[in-house]
This record gives sequence, C-alpha cells and structure tokens, in this order.
Amino acid sequence: MNNAARNPLFHVARRGAVPAWKAWLIRGGAILLSLVACGLITTVVTGENPLAVYVTVFNGSFGTVRKFWTLLQNVAMLLCVALAVTPAFKMRFWNIGGEGQVLIGGLAAAACMICLRDSLPNAAIIALMIVSSIAAGAVWGGIPAFFKAKWNTNETLFTLMMNYVATQLVAYFCVVWESPKGSGQIGVINQSTELGWLPVIGGQRYLLNVLVVLVVLVFVYVYLNYTKHGYEISVVGESERTARYVGIKVEKVIIRTMLLSGAICGLTGLLLVGSTNHTLTTTIAAGRGFTVVMVSWLAKFNPIWMVATSFLLVFLERGAGEISTNFGLNQSFADILTGVILFFIIGSEFFINYRLCFRKTAEKED
Repeated sequence: MNNAARNPLFHVARRGAVPAWKAWLIRGGAILLSLVACGLITTVVTGENPLAVYVTVFNGSFGTVRKFWTLLQNVAMLLCVALAVTPAFKMRFWNIGGEGQVLIGGLAAAACMICLRDSLPNAAIIALMIVSSIAAGAVWGGIPAFFKAKWNTNETLFTLMMNYVATQLVAYFCVVWESPKGSGQIGVINQSTELGWLPVIGGQRYLLNVLVVLVVLVFVYVYLNYTKHGYEISVVGESERTARYVGIKVEKVIIRTMLLSGAICGLTGLLLVGSTNHTLTTTIAAGRGFTVVMVSWLAKFNPIWMVATSFLLVFLERGAGEISTNFGLNQSFADILTGVILFFIIGSEFFINYRLCFRKTAEKED
C-alpha cells in the first residue's frame, strides 16, 4: 500500500508585478474590512452606534476650520520628518534618530532666540536660527554616519542612543533657561517682543510650515529620482558590493545622505520652535521620529505617497482623541480602533506582495 506524500495545506508564494489599480483595490478592501471590524468591536464593547463613532472621527479633523489647520500642521510636521529619514532608509541605513535630530534643531533655534535677543535685530536672529538648526541637525545625523562608514557600527542602536543624549541636552537647557525660575520649563520665548518668531502668512499661523514642507517634498522627490546622488543611494541600498564595483564611494554616500537627513530633521525642529510652539520641551518632537518608520515603509519610500500615509496616521490619531472626549471612553479604546485599522492596512501589503496557494486534494492510492 502506497501512501501519498503529505504536503502542507497551503504555502506562500511571491506574486509577480501587481497592477497599481489592483493594489489599491486590495488596500481599499482592507480599509472597509477594518471599519466593519471596528464597528463590531464598538458595538460589543461599548454599545455605542459605530456610525456615530465614525462621524466623530471625521469631525476630529474637519469639524472646524481650526481643527482642519491643526490637521494640516500635524501632517506637515510628520511628513517633514518622514522625508528626512527616507533617503537613509532607501540606502538601508536605519536612521531611528529622527527624534533626537529634531530636538537638536529645535535646541539650536531656541538658543538663538534666547541668547541673541538683546544683541541682534529680528531678521538676523531668524537667519541664524535657520542656519544653526539645519547645521545642528546635520551634525547630529552625521555622527552615527561617520562611525558607520569608518567602523561599521550598528546604525540602529547608535541613532537610537543619540535620541536619549539629545533629550537630556534639551532637558538641561530647559532648566538653564527656565522661566519662571523653579518651573523647569522655558515657557513662551520672547512672548512680548516676538523676536525669532517666524512670520505668519495670510493670517494663518500654520501656512508657512505647510508651504516649507511642500518645498521639501518636491526637493526630496527630485533628489531621489532625478539626481546622481539619488541613483547612488539606490545602488548602495541594493548592494554595497555592487556599488563599490561600479566605483561608488559607499562611505561618502552614507555620510552625505545622513547629513541631508539630519539637516531636514533640524529644519523640522526650527519650524516647531520658531513657528508652531515658540518654546522648547523634551517632548516637542512628539514621537514623530519613530512614527515615520511606518509612514515611510507604508509609502514604500515614495515621497509622494508619504503625503497619504502621513495624513492617514494623523487623521486616525486626532479621531481617536475626539472619540475619547465626546463619548467619555478610555483613550485606550480609541487606540484599539486605531490599531485595528492599521493592522488591516499593513496586512493588505502582505496580500499585495504574496498569495496563498492551497494544495489540491490528491486521490488516495492503495
């Protein structure tokens, strides 16, 4: 009696090239399924009407003009950090130090606002803020790149540790510059004179930030796709051995790319301190340096698609906060809904790139 070989019920096979329309159809289906799942969870756990919850999520971002501009501001800041780390990610240099690079850029801007307010006019202070913030961020990003290029250190751990160093530096200077004394906080910098405050355009407080980030978006897109540097980044990301074979100086590319990455993060710190908050705290980056890993990955390192992924994450975050406020629910429940939606979206990427192949039932042989 011969026994048929036992095969697994199914196996995973990589798909070929999937048309763009089909990929987005899968993503759209995943979002619809996530809404159904969230509706069931809401009904079972809280007894609330799921439709009312979804309306609340929408109103959290679009309920008023002020909420809409706040949404744009948060999307712009998240997108700016995502654009900063993407060249490094595309090079397979895992820059987890965006948080620290933003903090250092903000620290440099705050230092100019506080230390130069009695000696320089406003225009000169703003000019020095721009230069110092970008330079500080670049240096902070360049340090781990130098060690990676020279001694092949682990960039993930190095950039992560640099976050903690930056946080402690900011905490130190928050005490040095505290106002009022004993508060441990800086407070609003130059509130009476507004020295170092970036200009307000069109009467909208956040419009300047949005416009600056749009310029950065165009720059990064062109840089990665239509320049020699962008080509070298792609080659290094695919294979360092191939890059060296064709004459690309890998160490130079690593350092140059991380200088750019840190510089854009430093620019984000400038916008947060000089335009958005007019103060400096250890939490001013608000975890964006870690969130952008998901933003960049979901967009497949494409700067244009990062606009959509940044919007999605900020929209969900603000909607979650609105749910907690309006329905008196624990913030954890709102985070559960956000997590479920993200789980379905991330899971859809699996089905775009892979397919499940079920084995056919074989006839039994005696």
